[in-house]
Amino acid sequence: MQVYTNNSDFFSNFNELNEGDAFIGRLRIKPGQEFLYLDLCQRGIHLYPSGLSQQLSRSKVMQAELLAELMLPHTLAIYNQHDLLEAVNLYGRQHINGVISKDDRRNAGLGILKWASVEDVFTQATLGNLAYPFVLQPYKEQACDIRVIVLADKYQEAYYRHNPDNFRNNLHCGGTSKLCHLTEEQLSLCRQAMRRGGFPYAHIDLLVSKNNKSY
Repeated sequence: MQVYTNNSDFFSNFNELNEGDAFIGRLRIKPGQEFLYLDLCQRGIHLYPSGLSQQLSRSKVMQAELLAELMLPHTLAIYNQHDLLEAVNLYGRQHINGVISKDDRRNAGLGILKWASVEDVFTQATLGNLAYPFVLQPYKEQACDIRVIVLADKYQEAYYRHNPDNFRNNLHCGGTSKLCHLTEEQLSLCRQAMRRGGFPYAHIDLLVSKNNKSY
C-alpha cells in the first residue's frame, strides 16, 4: 500500500496505482476530468476526503442533484433547454416569480444571478447568454444566510452573513458576519448533508426563511 499526499507524485504514478493505494488531500481535477474519480473508485484507490465529497464541493449542479431534498423546494439542476422548459412550466404552475440561478463552478457569490422571472432565464439561456449547466432556485425574500463550519465531531462554528446593500450575503461581496448558535434541527440538517456527500469536514451554507425553516 502506497500513501500519497502530493498531487504531482500521485499523478506521476497514476497508471501504476494499485488497489489499496491512497491519496490524502484535495486532488487537482480539471473541469472535464471528473471521470478520474470513477476510474480511481473502480480500481480500489482510497481518497481522503472521499472522491464524492471532492466533486460535490466543486459542483453546485451536483449538489442540487444529490442534496435536493435538503434544499428549497423546486431547486433544480438545469442541463439543457429541455430541462429549462420543464422548469418554466413547473414554476408557472407553482406561481413562482423571482428566481435565482447559480453558475456551476463559481464561488464567493460571483456566479449567483437574480431574475425577475424564470422566463427571463429562458430567454437569456436561449440567446446563449447563460451557460449550461446551472442551478435554478426560487428566490426567497427576507431569508437569513448562515455559514456553518464542521470538522467531524470535533468542532463546529456558525455565523450569520448579512449585506444591507446586496442580496449576495457573501463576505466577498460586501457582507458582514456575526456569531450565531445553531438549533438542533439546523445541526441535523448539516449532518445529513455531510453523510450523503461523504464529507469528513465541510463548510455549509444554510438559508433560513422568514418562517424559520432551514434549508
